[in-house]
Amino acid sequence: MNFLFRTLLALVTLTGALTSTPGASAQTLPVFVLNSLDASVSVIDPVSWKEVKRIPTGKEPHHFYLTPDEKSLIIANALSDSLTFIDPRTAEVQRTVRGILDPYQLRFSPDMKWFVTVANRLNHVDIYRWENNTPTLVKRIATGKTPSHLWIDSRSTTIYATMQDSDELVAIDLPTQTLKWRSKTGRMPADVFGTPDDRFLLIGLTGGEGVEVYDVTGAAPKLTQFIKTGKGAHAFRAAGDKRHVYVSNRVADTISKIDFQSMTAVDQYPAPSGPDCMDLSADGKTIFVASRWAQKLSVIDTTTRKVVRQIKVGKSPHGVWTLDHAPRQ
Repeated sequence: MNFLFRTLLALVTLTGALTSTPGASAQTLPVFVLNSLDASVSVIDPVSWKEVKRIPTGKEPHHFYLTPDEKSLIIANALSDSLTFIDPRTAEVQRTVRGILDPYQLRFSPDMKWFVTVANRLNHVDIYRWENNTPTLVKRIATGKTPSHLWIDSRSTTIYATMQDSDELVAIDLPTQTLKWRSKTGRMPADVFGTPDDRFLLIGLTGGEGVEVYDVTGAAPKLTQFIKTGKGAHAFRAAGDKRHVYVSNRVADTISKIDFQSMTAVDQYPAPSGPDCMDLSADGKTIFVASRWAQKLSVIDTTTRKVVRQIKVGKSPHGVWTLDHAPRQ
């Protein structure tokens, strides 16, 4: 009987290594990678560093976001006009919400009352009210060409969105759902990141070699400086210390670390084969980045500044996310 009990206990422990339960080690929480051209999500076990599961999604999934109750991870399926909800701890599919038109990138307002998406191919921003874990469309706002990424200020009053193919940044007043202003940027603006004090916006120029910095405290944005990081500056990820932010340089195959107190690049890391979206481990020691052109997840040690492993995933990996992450700001 003791042998049988020990055997069953071992099986339960092995099964629970990935699914995790409250109180389980954060090391067992999976890393998710969106495979944009495979319509799937790769689930990576951070202990064995193997793909243990592949979840079908809608067509062209590009970005993730956690729901306000932190019980679901939302996958935005741009070409399927749908959202897939999965459990961030167990990697089980929970439900699919359809009728969300072209959700390319998505974000909740900090007060968790609003859910916002950009329609990358249809040139608009959609504002939804979020109630009972359900999005209800409130306003559709026409924008410039190819809206790309979103940022919402800490007071939940202003939405900022980049326009990838018309080289613009637009600001939308969230309470009234109206366009506040429109401003030209450098070539192919992609991700946008706001400093904790809401004073500055950083914009990655995928068509350039670095990051533009705008002061947005006035009636119109003011370009204050340019930070050279590398060709194809694209996606941001906060370092979790409220002082630094990482940016992936998709053409240069590097990741730069920016100090947004001095607004300078203070460090750089190798990131092979078209680094795109990133996540950062809770202790800040590991960067997970999608190597888009190699169909791999690359794992970077921030202490040694080296790529320590790569895991094969699906075609055109884009978004990367784990619940075991450093603070987002």
